[in-house]
Amino acid sequence: MTALGCIADDFTGATDLAALLARSGARVALRIGVPAAPATDTAECEVVALKIRSAPAAEAVAQVRAALDWLQAAGARRCYWKYCSTFDSTPQGNIGPVAEALMAALGTDRTLHAPSFPENGRRVFMGNLFVGRQPLAESPMKDHPLNPMTDSDLTRVLAAQSTLPVGLVDWPTVAAGAVRAAVGPGHWIGDAISDGDLDTLAEAVWDWPLLSGGSAFAGKLPDRLRAAGLLGAGAASNRPKMPAGRAIVLSGSCSAMTRQQVAAYGAVAPAFRIDPRALARDGAGETARMRDWLAAQDHPAPLVYATAEPDQVRAAQAELGTDRAGRVVEAALAAAARAARDAGVARFVVAGGETSGAVTQALAVDRLDIGAEIAPGVPWCVARDAAGPLAVALKSGNFGGPDFFAEALAAAE
Repeated sequence: MTALGCIADDFTGATDLAALLARSGARVALRIGVPAAPATDTAECEVVALKIRSAPAAEAVAQVRAALDWLQAAGARRCYWKYCSTFDSTPQGNIGPVAEALMAALGTDRTLHAPSFPENGRRVFMGNLFVGRQPLAESPMKDHPLNPMTDSDLTRVLAAQSTLPVGLVDWPTVAAGAVRAAVGPGHWIGDAISDGDLDTLAEAVWDWPLLSGGSAFAGKLPDRLRAAGLLGAGAASNRPKMPAGRAIVLSGSCSAMTRQQVAAYGAVAPAFRIDPRALARDGAGETARMRDWLAAQDHPAPLVYATAEPDQVRAAQAELGTDRAGRVVEAALAAAARAARDAGVARFVVAGGETSGAVTQALAVDRLDIGAEIAPGVPWCVARDAAGPLAVALKSGNFGGPDFFAEALAAAE
């Protein structure tokens, strides 16, 4: 029976979450979208990956409710609502509305939000989120093409999209171990500047029906569930066997780190740049040109990318509109994935949450088994399709170091 049901707002976040849950030795299954079939062959921790980070609140709530219904049918009585450790969400965003819908469905009046991921440099102090040493609103996230983050104070960000009150469990309260006594109904932002702070938060509220935040906080829950007799004994993860074959790197993220990664990998591998404005003018022609380029490559892992500098992104969005610019890029990267798979490619390294959603849907992947981590929160995953096994590494935009693409390919060997 499933002890913990998790819902992630994008596909890279889902693999990140699954990887950290698997570190504990828990049995974890990752579903791409809400499964159409009833819950069978379920794991102790089930993760449902949705593609709703930038979706309107009503649409996101509807998809999350469907995911919760499936998870509850699998036996889950506790739910984790997972979003990005940079709290990607505008005042019209869906983090708050989804949390409130889940609270209502689960019969609870409160939840704790803990997006901190200290291992990756995301920390919350006095309600303000820091990315490394930079406040969120001064970090590269201020230039995010879909969810620009212009306020570092998460209590204000969440209050702007919520109907319930938003409170703060500040760091002195966490350090004093007084979390449980400090909280009541509503949303609570939990300060955490270290892994130990996340342990303190988890120890205080692990038994709440709904918790939310980043993958690092969720990773603290299996040990508490195991201590309560709700999970089996932890065991070394049985890593799935990596399929042999050629690879491709697909990048749609425009984050600062992904820009470095594309530059580094493009210096050592053939690269094809996708231009959204050219796609908008002649989508069929540009896509055919990309397919022809791929077919001509003899490199074991070429790069196809739409990653661009912030001024280039703004120019494309000004000409095409934000939604259309994103759609044409996703469609082109999905076409690249299909063409690569048809040519026998078995390993896919993908950068960007929206891109990962488009690629996994194009590959018709519906379940992933979690393999070894390449970088914190980024594992290799193995799936199957009609042609046999395939491997995917789905990377959130700012995760990994400058040489991540080469490191991912080396880790697959």
